[in-house]
Formats: sequence, C-alpha cells, structure tokens
Amino acid sequence: MTQQDKSNYFKGLLILIGKDKKISDSEKNNFRKLSKVLGFNKEFCDNAISELLDNEYIIETPPQFSNSEIAKAFIIDGMKIAFADKELHIFELNWLKSVAEKNSLDKEWCIKRFSDNQSGSIDLIKFEIEKLLEVEKE
Repeated sequence: MTQQDKSNYFKGLLILIGKDKKISDSEKNNFRKLSKVLGFNKEFCDNAISELLDNEYIIETPPQFSNSEIAKAFIIDGMKIAFADKELHIFELNWLKSVAEKNSLDKEWCIKRFSDNQSGSIDLIKFEIEKLLEVEKE
C-alpha cells in the first residue's frame, strides 16, 4: 500500500466521521486505532480530529485509491467507524457511496456490505485495511 493510499485512507475516514457534524467517543477511538494501523501517530490523529469540525478549508473530494481492494477495505472500515455511534447518518452513507463511485466499485457489492453492516455480520474486531496490510507483508 503506497503512502498516498494511506494518506487518502486517513483523510477520507476523517472527512467521513465529520459528515454528521458530531464525532462520538467511539468514532474517535476507532479512528485512532485505524490511524495507528496506517502508521499515523496519536498526536497527529488527535490534532486532525480536534480541528476537523472547525476547518472550513478541508477539500471533500472522495479519495481515489490505487486498486479496488483498498477501496473496498475503505468502504467496509468506513461503515465500521461511522456506525460506531450506532447510527449511520445519511451524509456518511452518501460519502461512502461517492467513494465507491469514484473507485468504480460494483453497486451490488456495496449494497451487500451495507446490508452486512446493518445485520451485524461485519467483523468488528479487525479493520479490513489491517487484514490487507498483513497479506501484503507475506
């Protein structure tokens, strides 16, 4: 996974958690955990979170990833983080849809993942990107 992909992943998820204009403690905690997996330190992450809602200059262009596996991991992890507060806001869902479209992900695949998230059948223990990075190391 390139540094650009990691940066896009971080920024995309940061934008996602701010979409509903409130960031719950569970969203913050999950975002911090995922940021650590991506190699970002806690201080950088906390600073980004604290400035998020006040920063009117954040460009909210959906991230483009270097391959569809990273984009799929982003969608699944995005649902996990956005739903950490037990509510997937319409603005969060629309953001995930725009990322899926930008990365040419199959619409049916996205609907299935959303359905899996609603039914609780998504693995909440480990982030998808963590699994993907482990495979890359092998």
